[in-house]
Amino acid sequence: MLTGLFDPLHVIILLVVTLLIFGPRRLPELGSSIGKTLKMFKEAQKGWGSTEVEDASARRSKE
Repeated sequence: MLTGLFDPLHVIILLVVTLLIFGPRRLPELGSSIGKTLKMFKEAQKGWGSTEVEDASARRSKE
């Protein structure tokens, strides 16, 4: 079903459509905001896992 999804022609068409929708001036802003969002998501994901471990050990020490 997803074979050929990332064909070079598809990627070029996607880039052209994105350029037409957002324009050349907004593309750097869009890329920057996507990068910042992914960075914050990864940091939150790392913090979430360590918080669970700390919470579990704190609960055990209270018992």
